[in-house]
Amino acid sequence: AHRRHRHREREQEQEQGREQGSGSARPQPPEPSLLRFLVCPLSKRPLRYEEATHELINEELGIAYPIIDGIPNMVPEAARMTRKKPPAEGSEQP
Repeated sequence: AHRRHRHREREQEQEQGREQGSGSARPQPPEPSLLRFLVCPLSKRPLRYEEATHELINEELGIAYPIIDGIPNMVPEAARMTRKKPPAEGSEQP
């Protein structure tokens, strides 16, 4: 009976995985409560969620962090440059 129960659990997990997999065509946004706490690891500034590209954007540095399966990839090496050339150090400081 124990084996049968474990088999049934495994089937349910696979079904849930398929349901989530079918949602992968439409990217899933990160948790709104999580977004309040996320900051850029480089500038320590808040990030803006861009629904069109499914990325977290740092306007100041001109970089975008990808979101994969609802999880932000906050590794600077994974970020994409959103503009041609970043501003010179300190040029935007008042």
